[in-house]
Amino acid sequence: MGDATRIVIIGGGPGGYVAAIRAAQRGADVTVVEKDLLGGTCLNRGCIPTKSLLGSVEALHKARSGSEFGFSVAGEIVPDFTRMMERKNEIAKTLRDGVGVLFKKNRVKLVKGHGRLAGPGKVEAVTEEGTQTLEADTTIIATGSEPARLPFFDFDQPTVLTSTSALELTEIPETLLVIGAGVIGCEFASVFSELGTKITMVEMMPQMLPLEDKRLAKQFQGIFKKKGIEVLLKTKVDGIAEYASDHITANIEGGQQITAEKMLVSIGRQPNTQGIGLDTLGVETDGRGYIKVNDKLETNVKNVYAIGDVNGGILLAHVASYEGLVAVENCLGGSQERDLHVVPSCIYTLPEIASVGLTEDQARDEGYEPVTGTFRLGAAGKALAIGEAQGYIQIIADQKTDKVIGANMMGPHVTDLIHEIAVAVRNGLTVREVGDTIHAHPTIGEALMEAAHDVHGESVHVAS
Repeated sequence: MGDATRIVIIGGGPGGYVAAIRAAQRGADVTVVEKDLLGGTCLNRGCIPTKSLLGSVEALHKARSGSEFGFSVAGEIVPDFTRMMERKNEIAKTLRDGVGVLFKKNRVKLVKGHGRLAGPGKVEAVTEEGTQTLEADTTIIATGSEPARLPFFDFDQPTVLTSTSALELTEIPETLLVIGAGVIGCEFASVFSELGTKITMVEMMPQMLPLEDKRLAKQFQGIFKKKGIEVLLKTKVDGIAEYASDHITANIEGGQQITAEKMLVSIGRQPNTQGIGLDTLGVETDGRGYIKVNDKLETNVKNVYAIGDVNGGILLAHVASYEGLVAVENCLGGSQERDLHVVPSCIYTLPEIASVGLTEDQARDEGYEPVTGTFRLGAAGKALAIGEAQGYIQIIADQKTDKVIGANMMGPHVTDLIHEIAVAVRNGLTVREVGDTIHAHPTIGEALMEAAHDVHGESVHVAS
């Protein structure tokens, strides 16, 4: 591969490892520098571990609902938290090992160490054996992000958790204060609530899940309330009154105090840009520390690209993977631009939430005349059959063109179903085209068909 393009990728997460494999498939000479574990945050400390725990608590919930389904389990059903955490780690290792196999199959070289830009066409990898200098025709920065930390919280205290340390707990906390009712906070609340933890959530915005549809967020808050989860909206934490070895007390604006065994801080993420040599080449960042890129994922420095969380676009693993593919095409002479106007958002709570495109309010703000169609899962045969009838499907269309411009949904398997609407939005399909497509019965998916019909008031199974 003497004449092959030499690509060095700093970071082996869902952006970096996908880029590496695609580049190798295209004939490039690829080296990945990763200081921790292959798969990055997503595989080891984020998406996969949390979904593994949710899988465990879903099974626990079903077992506890045996009488509804017509069976009984002898003895008390209690969670084995140690085994749940072991299972989480086993799943992550299986997937991590799989990435390693793909690297070997595609002849991607892996250097375990801290990568940093060291000059034009040079990347240094600081390893246990010393510093290794790698020559690169093109460098892709894929160092990701980490949980954001508020300066007035002492994260060295054992009672203060981030999403990373919450995945390393050895015991189920009796009480948990969650700062932030966004995606991460809600997913952890779903897990620990099912395990018996008493949870209070504090959110400064006027709704839970601030980026989601207002109606969905309100219904979801009602579901959390039934689970015994208290959610305080439009509320800020003023500081910490007491750190103790077995509890923490937070001051809430208005004079209230909340004491809990643990406090989870889930107020977003921040880029991993420290110590990677950006100043060496003069790579520009914005005011928040994210690396500036254009739609080809190029930085201001020739032959240096940045993908995924570190560029501050949409901080989702699937966006990082997509951007990795775009960057590789451009590294190898292409001229592809990223297109992020259709990105599914999935929230793995109980029940699941998914959305894509515009909400009704967003559509109106952008000058559309939105019309909606809705189907409640309580009227869906499959949802009733599997005992998961909470939720609904809503499709948003443009009245002038009948084109699907968005959807939001809550219920079983909606994180899988959302892709049908993503395809429809991306390709400009109309709600009639979606609704006239035969959907199998009985499925949760046919609720999409019914919601599409409902846009025109023609759903057979919606009571007028």
